[in-house]
Amino acid sequence: MTVCILGNGLAALTLAKALVSMNIDVELLTQNKNLSLSKTRTLGISKSNFDYFNKNIINIEKLAWKLKKIEIFTDNLKKEKILNFEDNIQLFSIIKNHELYENLEKDLSENKHFKKKISNNKNLSFVKKYSLIINCDYAHNLTKKYFSKKITKQYNCFAYTTIIKHKKILNDKAIQIFTKKGPLAFLPISNSETSIVYSVHDTLNGKKDNIKEMIKINNFKYKIIEIKNIDKFELKSHDLRSYFHDNILAFGDLLHRIHPLAGQGFNMTIRDIKILTKIISEKIELGLPLDSSINNEFEKITKHKNFIFTNGIDFVNEFFNVERKVKNSILSNSVQLVGNSHLIKKVFTKIADKGILF
Repeated sequence: MTVCILGNGLAALTLAKALVSMNIDVELLTQNKNLSLSKTRTLGISKSNFDYFNKNIINIEKLAWKLKKIEIFTDNLKKEKILNFEDNIQLFSIIKNHELYENLEKDLSENKHFKKKISNNKNLSFVKKYSLIINCDYAHNLTKKYFSKKITKQYNCFAYTTIIKHKKILNDKAIQIFTKKGPLAFLPISNSETSIVYSVHDTLNGKKDNIKEMIKINNFKYKIIEIKNIDKFELKSHDLRSYFHDNILAFGDLLHRIHPLAGQGFNMTIRDIKILTKIISEKIELGLPLDSSINNEFEKITKHKNFIFTNGIDFVNEFFNVERKVKNSILSNSVQLVGNSHLIKKVFTKIADKGILF
């Protein structure tokens, strides 16, 4: 039995590696032989997902920079900390997108269960060849044909990503600042480099020189040596109304896209992989075919959880967006008060690590 995966992005390669590790044959069909990834983009992986990745997909110990603390600030309290989370070993890890991609690509190229083929996007006759097709390709004709209905939210802002080089320090703490322009995250990737994700509401001031200046103004920790090239992408979130069509399952960012402020986008995909591979494993154990029944089960298990989680992240963004507009510290003080509860922080940490807890 061969599973077909459409796409050549990080979600497609991660899923392919999870499947071939189960001795399942995978044919990856892509429109582009090589994918060029930004050198300034990073992703966060929660502790439980990090452990799963190491055990079931590929060892990423050497790629990851482990963070033990998270501190959250807001302009309305003049850089006074409103929340903090801490773990003596690891809260989550930061990895450069392109490095993870290159390692997955190399590993798959040496696996006997994996084949990569260039496919004509216009010819859809291949659909009948496979019993199970997993679509991770946002630009594929199948996406336009079957997966165009979604609940979408436009944030009317852009995310700017870069990496700063700075003087060497003990760099195991992530910082999130809710500035008047939008959330700004400092995400360490070594003792001398830190990834930046800045979601800016006022696009009129979104020139790259302005972004560099705003990073410097809001930086209170690092002695910056260099700010590298800045990349920019539009922010929006969406949830698909239907996860599958017959034997074709939508996956990755095609299923759900969320605001980057909590660094949960790729974590949602890893959680989906856990569930999907479990369903597939159970089918194999029972001697059942890998077919469209998998898609139906996957949607029943994940759709409501993903929808709740996506909207939870959106609520956090809107909460601080309201605070930014009203320009007072009432909401921040309330968060600060709630954040003093050890029990509440423990719940928040578990949700960030494992997703919805039911």
